[in-house]
Amino acid sequence: MQINVKGHQVEVTPALRDYAQTKFERITRVYDQWHDVSVILGVEKLLHKAEVTLQLSGKTLHAVATAPDMYASIDALVDRVEAQLRKHKEKLTDHNANEVRATRYG
Repeated sequence: MQINVKGHQVEVTPALRDYAQTKFERITRVYDQWHDVSVILGVEKLLHKAEVTLQLSGKTLHAVATAPDMYASIDALVDRVEAQLRKHKEKLTDHNANEVRATRYG
């Protein structure tokens, strides 16, 4: 698992880089089978923008969040990615398997 933090027309300070990395390490509690995370931080007019691209096995997730503060945009981005990962994980699990097993063998 590799987390790349880059800046688009903005300097990424070590504190900001550490904050983003620790926040994205937190999402391993939801889904821990991702390979590469690319976080791009930038500023558009008065809004701070954070976007991420996650490489999963067989799927790529992308999310964008904006806020008046860079730390708030990272928090919102992590929340959006966490929701996408929960949805992806839900699609992977077969909820009807127990019902089929019960009707077939029981």
